[in-house]
Amino acid sequence: MKLKVHTGSSMTILPWLVFIAAAILEVGGDALVRKGLRGNGWATIAAGCIVLAFYGLMVNTVNWDFSKLLGVYMAFFATVSVLCGLLVFKESVPSSTWAGLALIIVGGLVIQFGPSWAR
Repeated sequence: MKLKVHTGSSMTILPWLVFIAAAILEVGGDALVRKGLRGNGWATIAAGCIVLAFYGLMVNTVNWDFSKLLGVYMAFFATVSVLCGLLVFKESVPSSTWAGLALIIVGGLVIQFGPSWAR
């Protein structure tokens, strides 16, 4: 079974939508594992593991170099993680976390749109 999102040389919105979906799956899977470890039991942990497997399948459908793929994806994952902590878990997010998130997003932008010096 081959599920590849081909991006070619032109920039399309599809990889960005895949990254958002993958980040939601990864954060959701981690949240389920966390809930399972804190008293909801093995069924919740197993559900989290299944969701995490789907994240791995989803994010790898984007046909980019692996380092670029996960480097750019990390900005999506970090954003969804902080927003989940704030909105779902009702955590207080300190300004240092927001500053760190901004740095991660800038890093993702550099990875995606920066010049390729190695080539």
